[in-house]
Amino acid sequence: MSDPWDGRGGQATRSRGDRVPGQHAKSSGGSGRSAGGAGRSAGTHPQGGRAAAREAARSRGGRGARRARPVRRGRRVLRTVGLCLAVLVIATAGAGWWFYQHLNGNINSVALDGKGGSEKADAFGRTPINILVMGSDGRTSAADCKLGGGCSQTGVQTGSGNADVEMVVHIAADRSNATIMSIPRDTMTDVPACKDTANGTSTGGYYGQINSALQYGPACQVATIHQLTGIPIDHFVKLDFSGVVKMSDAVGGVPVCVSDNVYDTYSHLKLSKGTHTLKGEAALQFVRSRHGFGDGSDLGRTVSQHIFLSAMIRKFKSAGTLTDPTAVYGLADAATKALTVDDGLGSVKKLISLAADVNKVPTKRMTFTTMQTAPDPANDNRVVVGTGAKTLFSTIAGDQPLTDGSGKKSAAASATAKPSATVQAVPAAQIAVTVENGTQITGRASAVATALTDHGFSSGTTTANAPSPAVTTTLSYGTGQKAEAQTVAKSLGLPASHLEQGTGTGLTLVIGSDWPSGGTYPGGTSAPAPADTAAAVSNAHASTADQSKTCAKVSPYKTVSLNGVAMTPAQAYAAATSRRDSDD
Repeated sequence: MSDPWDGRGGQATRSRGDRVPGQHAKSSGGSGRSAGGAGRSAGTHPQGGRAAAREAARSRGGRGARRARPVRRGRRVLRTVGLCLAVLVIATAGAGWWFYQHLNGNINSVALDGKGGSEKADAFGRTPINILVMGSDGRTSAADCKLGGGCSQTGVQTGSGNADVEMVVHIAADRSNATIMSIPRDTMTDVPACKDTANGTSTGGYYGQINSALQYGPACQVATIHQLTGIPIDHFVKLDFSGVVKMSDAVGGVPVCVSDNVYDTYSHLKLSKGTHTLKGEAALQFVRSRHGFGDGSDLGRTVSQHIFLSAMIRKFKSAGTLTDPTAVYGLADAATKALTVDDGLGSVKKLISLAADVNKVPTKRMTFTTMQTAPDPANDNRVVVGTGAKTLFSTIAGDQPLTDGSGKKSAAASATAKPSATVQAVPAAQIAVTVENGTQITGRASAVATALTDHGFSSGTTTANAPSPAVTTTLSYGTGQKAEAQTVAKSLGLPASHLEQGTGTGLTLVIGSDWPSGGTYPGGTSAPAPADTAAAVSNAHASTADQSKTCAKVSPYKTVSLNGVAMTPAQAYAAATSRRDSDD
């Protein structure tokens, strides 16, 4: 058959209005081929042999033209579909590029300038990630004023406000575990000298409430947390009131449980006993409530926030959430609009990489804790760092997990909880060392002792001059103290060949002339001393993100007031019959 787009077949197709011999033959019951054949065999065509051949060819062309029509339509359809697909691909690619640029345009980033220190890679070149997550109480937009209140006299405010939520998020170097440590906003500490590059406000440093450092910019809050804990902070993420609303809406609501009826007349959270899925303003009321849970202080609020975040993480990881394009778009758009981050996270690509790192950690190995505190002697409404907090800091700084591979209490915590006859790591806080200077260099014992206490060793560490000059540095230990000596040696980078059992008790480190300077033995590699993970989580309200049945404990105390009458949150719920529940 001829191609319908050229040749005689094409001409026959264009002259389909004529009655051609093939059509006539078909209507007579014969085929065009039979008719043509008959004409040739009779030899009686009025135009002779060649004319008969041409007539037969035209007849065949007519038939061919009729059959070519569907092919031509099919090819036209294919060309149209192909064109549409090309347009679709271009449009999709364009939309993807627009979406990427749109999300990048949403992100507000601020330089950190190394004020939080930096993490060191492990032996395999892997680096932990430490992020300070801050929730600002600033009413810096009309939306925040409406949600947070308090703008009736001041109007929309300027500046960063205070960091009413502060969480150090540590993701292990091998991405196998994570620790999220809350620091109560009422903690009193030293705020270092800072200057906010965005608005020029500065401070020469002061002693005050920890959350106030955000008034001098996010980098100042990071520097304050780093100074308090010794944990290197590589990044920060700041979220405001409207950001919480957007994020909770983007995931379709967050399921939480409360142990009793609760009405916090300050945050306006009102829920009946049981499980609720909170969106929008209700979610914000829950994470802001400090009078509704625990003892009515910020300590109780950190625990309920952990319950909320655990539920949100489970929602992120649940089947369907991250595979639904609409949900992903809404989540990405909400997240990038809601967050202020450091330059190290200031692009969609970097945020996606961070999300992928978080996603690698199983929920059963995500541990939530609250920094241990003690009442501030100068102010009953404030707290200071309490017993166990420094051990918790050391655990995080040392990249130690608080759970084992199964999600249960870590092996280290179990080991330190009950001593055994076998040699095992001993927490640095339990070890005191006598450091003796066996060199002619003034201050060597003091320098090494400081290095030890900086690594978390006991403040009972002392210094002295060695009885005689020493060429080689040695660490002697008493009976049953080999494990303690190994912990010291590991921290200082001192080879095992320099350890020896002595005749006395305790640990004595004699600095020889082979170690003239520095806090690490020449050629050695120091490592953070192992922390006592049992002590790290003691009184830290530890929980893991997989605990889906945990309810926020409603305060049994009279922490709220309704119509001027002090009452418990449950009593306030019963009395406020005219007020709708938050999730209605």
